[in-house]
Amino acid sequence: MPCEAGIALVVAIYSAWKRQSAVAGLVILGDLSIQGNIKAMRSLAEPLQVAMDNGARKALIPLENKRNFLEVSGDIVERVDPVFFSDPMTAAMKALG
Repeated sequence: MPCEAGIALVVAIYSAWKRQSAVAGLVILGDLSIQGNIKAMRSLAEPLQVAMDNGARKALIPLENKRNFLEVSGDIVERVDPVFFSDPMTAAMKALG
Protein backbone atom coordinates (compact mmCIF):
# COMPACT_ATOMS: atom_id res chain seq x y z
CA MET A 1 0.00 0.00 0.00
CA PRO A 2 1.70 3.21 -1.13
CA CYS A 3 1.71 6.18 1.22
CA GLU A 4 1.35 9.45 -0.66
CA ALA A 5 2.37 11.75 2.18
CA GLY A 6 5.44 13.53 0.82
CA ILE A 7 3.85 16.99 0.89
CA ALA A 8 2.49 16.40 4.40
CA LEU A 9 6.04 15.61 5.54
CA VAL A 10 7.33 18.86 4.02
CA VAL A 11 4.54 20.79 5.76
CA ALA A 12 5.30 19.06 9.08
CA ILE A 13 9.00 19.93 8.87
CA TYR A 14 8.25 23.54 7.88
CA SER A 15 5.69 23.80 10.69
CA ALA A 16 8.22 22.56 13.25
CA TRP A 17 10.91 24.88 11.91
CA LYS A 18 8.58 27.91 12.08
CA ARG A 19 7.13 26.73 15.43
CA GLN A 20 3.65 27.31 14.05
CA SER A 21 0.74 24.92 13.71
CA ALA A 22 -0.98 24.15 10.45
CA VAL A 23 -4.49 25.47 9.86
CA ALA A 24 -7.09 23.48 11.81
CA GLY A 25 -9.26 21.12 9.76
CA LEU A 26 -6.71 20.84 6.93
CA VAL A 27 -6.00 17.70 4.93
CA ILE A 28 -2.81 17.61 2.85
CA LEU A 29 -2.80 15.55 -0.34
CA GLY A 30 0.05 14.90 -2.72
CA ASP A 31 3.41 13.26 -2.92
CA LEU A 32 6.92 14.08 -4.10
CA SER A 33 9.11 12.29 -6.58
CA ILE A 34 12.69 11.49 -5.63
CA GLN A 35 13.69 14.63 -7.58
CA GLY A 36 11.34 16.80 -5.48
CA ASN A 37 8.62 17.23 -8.11
CA ILE A 38 4.94 17.17 -7.17
CA LYS A 39 3.18 13.93 -8.11
CA ALA A 40 -0.54 14.10 -8.90
CA MET A 41 -2.98 12.01 -6.88
CA ARG A 42 -4.52 9.01 -8.63
CA SER A 43 -7.94 9.82 -7.19
CA LEU A 44 -9.38 12.75 -5.23
CA ALA A 45 -12.87 11.53 -4.41
CA GLU A 46 -11.97 8.84 -1.88
CA PRO A 47 -9.33 10.77 0.13
CA LEU A 48 -11.55 13.87 0.23
CA GLN A 49 -14.56 11.80 1.36
CA VAL A 50 -12.54 10.27 4.20
CA ALA A 51 -11.15 13.69 5.14
CA MET A 52 -14.62 15.26 5.14
CA ASP A 53 -16.01 12.42 7.27
CA ASN A 54 -13.26 13.15 9.79
CA GLY A 55 -13.86 16.90 9.98
CA ALA A 56 -11.64 18.43 7.30
CA ARG A 57 -12.74 21.84 6.10
CA LYS A 58 -9.84 22.62 3.73
CA ALA A 59 -7.73 20.47 1.44
CA LEU A 60 -4.30 21.20 -0.01
CA ILE A 61 -4.41 19.63 -3.47
CA PRO A 62 -1.68 19.46 -6.13
CA LEU A 63 -2.38 21.80 -9.04
CA GLU A 64 -2.05 18.83 -11.40
CA ASN A 65 -5.29 17.49 -9.88
CA LYS A 66 -7.35 20.61 -10.52
CA ARG A 67 -9.13 18.92 -13.43
CA ASN A 68 -9.92 15.88 -11.25
CA PHE A 69 -11.69 18.12 -8.73
CA LEU A 70 -14.65 18.25 -11.14
CA GLU A 71 -15.19 14.52 -10.50
CA VAL A 72 -15.68 15.05 -6.75
CA SER A 73 -19.26 14.86 -5.47
CA GLY A 74 -21.18 18.04 -4.75
CA ASP A 75 -21.47 17.18 -1.06
CA ILE A 76 -17.69 17.21 -0.67
CA VAL A 77 -17.29 20.36 -2.76
CA GLU A 78 -19.74 22.18 -0.47
CA ARG A 79 -17.94 21.17 2.73
CA VAL A 80 -14.23 21.06 1.82
CA ASP A 81 -12.54 24.13 0.33
CA PRO A 82 -9.77 23.27 -2.13
CA VAL A 83 -6.43 25.08 -1.91
CA PHE A 84 -4.23 24.26 -4.89
CA PHE A 85 -0.43 24.37 -4.85
CA SER A 86 2.28 23.88 -7.43
CA ASP A 87 5.42 23.44 -5.31
CA PRO A 88 6.24 22.12 -1.82
CA MET A 89 7.12 25.49 -0.26
CA THR A 90 3.90 27.08 -1.47
CA ALA A 91 2.00 24.17 0.08
CA ALA A 92 3.85 24.62 3.37
CA MET A 93 3.15 28.36 3.50
CA LYS A 94 -0.53 27.88 2.62
CA ALA A 95 -0.83 25.15 5.28
CA LEU A 96 0.35 27.51 7.99
CA GLY A 97 -2.02 30.24 6.90
